This record gives sequence, C-alpha cells and structure tokens, in this order.
Amino acid sequence: MKKLWGGRFKKSINKEMQKFTSSIFFDKKLIEYDILGSIAHAKMLGKCNIIAQEEEEKIVNALKEILQDIQESKIVITDDAEDIHSWVEYKLKEKIGDVAGKLHIARSRNDQVALDERMYLKEEVKIIENLTKGLQKSILTVTQKNLAVIMPGYTHLQHAQPILFPHHLMAYFYMFDRDRERVKDLFKRVDVLPLGSAALAGTSFPIDREYVAKQLDFSKIFENSLDAVSDRDFILEFLSVAAILMMHLSRLGEELVLWSSKEFNFIELDDSFCTGSSIMPQKKNPDAAELIRGKTGRVYGNLITLLTVMKSLPLAYNKDMQEDKEPLFDTVYTLEKSLFLMTKMIETMKVNLEKMSASVKGDFSTATELADYLVKKGLSFREAHKLVGNIVLYCLENKKYLEGLSLSELKSFYKKLDENTLEILKPQSAVEAKDSFGGTSLKRVKESIKKAEELLLDRE
Repeated sequence: MKKLWGGRFKKSINKEMQKFTSSIFFDKKLIEYDILGSIAHAKMLGKCNIIAQEEEEKIVNALKEILQDIQESKIVITDDAEDIHSWVEYKLKEKIGDVAGKLHIARSRNDQVALDERMYLKEEVKIIENLTKGLQKSILTVTQKNLAVIMPGYTHLQHAQPILFPHHLMAYFYMFDRDRERVKDLFKRVDVLPLGSAALAGTSFPIDREYVAKQLDFSKIFENSLDAVSDRDFILEFLSVAAILMMHLSRLGEELVLWSSKEFNFIELDDSFCTGSSIMPQKKNPDAAELIRGKTGRVYGNLITLLTVMKSLPLAYNKDMQEDKEPLFDTVYTLEKSLFLMTKMIETMKVNLEKMSASVKGDFSTATELADYLVKKGLSFREAHKLVGNIVLYCLENKKYLEGLSLSELKSFYKKLDENTLEILKPQSAVEAKDSFGGTSLKRVKESIKKAEELLLDRE
C-alpha cells in the first residue's frame, strides 16, 4: 500500500524498516474505535460545511459498511498497511474513490490514535470494574457460608492470633474495593476528547469539537492541543492501577497455593482450575493461582516499559509512543483473565473447616490474650509480655501448650490468675474478645459483611 505521507520521498521505504515501524500487527485491535471516531469526524466536517453534505454521507455510509464487514468477518485486515488508520483510509478509497481523502481534513493520526486508545480504554475500564465487583461478590458468598470458622492469623507466616476465616477473606474484599475505586476514578481522566487537536497545534478549519464529544460520549475536551497528543499518562495511570490490582490478586493467589498444599490443607481448589503432572500421577497443581501470581510481574513490566518510553520525550508526538499499545493491550487481557479466574476459583473452592479450626489448637496463638488479661489484673503490658513469654518457654521445655496448662501451673507464674484464665486461653474466646471496631469477633465480622453488601449496592 502507498504511504499517506509519501509525496516528499524519492525512495520507497526499506522492507525491514517497514516491518520494524509498522503497528498494524497489534493496533488492529482498535479498528472499531477508529471507524466510529472517523464517522463522528466526518459528520462534524459535514455539519460545519467543511465538506459537502453528499461527501459526508458517502464517507459515513462507506465507513459503516466497512465496520459491518469487519464485524461479520467478511474482510480481513492485511498486514501491508502502516497502521490501522492507513488501512481504514485505503479501504474507504477502494469504496468511494478520492473523496475518501477528505476524511483526513482537520485531523492527524496523532489525535486519531489518542482518540482510539481512549475509546478502547473507556470500554475496558468498565469491564474491569465489573469483574472486580464480581470477585468481591464471590468473596462475600464464601464468607457468609463460613461465618464462624476459626483459623490462624499470621505474621511472618507464623501463627500469631486466632481469627475468623471470613475476617481474613474480608481483608481482600476491602483491598479490591479500593482497587475498584481507583479504576472508577481513572475513568474521569480517560474520558477526555483529544480529536480536533490535529498533529499538535489544532487546526485552521472551523471545527466543532463539542459536537464530536457528544457523538462519541466524551464528557470533557482537551484544553491544550499539545497535551492531547503528546502524553500517555492516562495509560500510565491505568497500568499503575492494574499493577496494584494484580498485586492484590497475586497475594490472594499465593494464599490459595499455600492453603491447598498438604501442609496447610485449608482448602481444595476445584479440578477445573488445576492441572496434573506428566510424570507424577497423584499431582494436583494450582496452576491458575500460580499463573496469576506469575503474570503480576508481566503487568509490572508493562508499567515500567511505558514509563521508560515516556520519560525523556520532548513534545509533541514521537514514534516512541507507538510502544504504548502492546503494554496496554497485554495488561487489559492479563488483568481481565486473572480477575475472571480468581472469581471462579473462590466460588468453587472447598473450605476444610475442621483443619482450619484444628490448626489454632496447641499453637500458642492465645498468648496475647493471656498478656492482656494480666494487664487487667494490674501488670504493665511489658511485665505481662515477659511473664507470658516465660510461660511459653515453660510449655516448650515441658512439651505442653497453653490450653493444656492447669490453673495451678498458671498460678505458679502469677498468683492472681483465676478460673477465667482457662477460658480466655481458648481460641474461640480469643476471637470473641477482639470486639473493637474492625476486629475479628463474630459481631464485628457480621457488621463488616453488611457494610460490604451496602458498598456494592451503593456503587451500582
């Protein structure tokens, strides 16, 4: 195909240069947005009498036909065009002749590609927000089915204090809720129309940008034409938000991997999200959770890639910016698939209630409760901390556990301890004692779940 810009060149482009600089291989994903943007632009040119009414109708009808042919797979996007914008214009010329060239009046590929990317991302952001909400709903469903289940709470991956299993899962609910807020807030900065900025300086034609914004459902228009075509901060912000969301998915994925191991045995993942071994017949590998964990690095890399591309670019457009699309498309695909799979894994996993509850027995995780109780008996917390440490050491040396100590053994360390001490050393009592706002007691967990349900309704 002839280049749109070939007039001032004596030689044709080197074939390897053609392949190296072409973006058609990946920006074909923008085809529908490119055509819809072109239809709106053509209608505006006609409305403003920049092109004749019959020319506008010819261009718009032909673009609609091309779009329909693409949607029905009647035509294939070939790789011999420089980019998707060139391909559309060539196809348009095949249909209606030289009048197709009038479509590019008052427009550059610089503002055109920025428009396409923003239209694409506006749509994908809504999908990602809904997928995140779906994951939150699946977490709520599991918590409601397992309200009173006790499990070890961890710090440093060591047993720390007993907590309710739904309290642990609800921590992820609120992490994903902040992710969803970030995704929704990002939309405002994507929803800005760049078309009409042309190459960098605007245009001398009497265009109507407000009309185009209304046609394409943009709430705002770029104030500065240079800014509109020369920045990709809206993609960078999306990649940043995606990186944080993938980090949360990765952490949850890591816990699913750990919990499904024989050593933990807290959950069993559904067969449909696991694979086997080519050599070990007994294996059931948590591949989906592991890949989500692994692909997080891919999304981080996409963010760093584009940050590096943009860090030294002078205004306005530079060919370097062509490198924004593959990180964007790859991150959208990776994030959407990860959200979908994590939701299904949570929905279908089996929770081993007995194993979770058994894990908090004999693990010293009620030691803090004993220290708090000693404080209520008159000791400072540091005194209580040291005393309980001595009791734990005694247990370790005598192969005993806190719950197994007799009252006389406990009183040998501190005479003011009474029968209530034996009760507070039970994991259930320790959980119920954590009744502060946001704590792990059953009452507080139920409050948290109710608030979470209201949050999802408020953000419909």
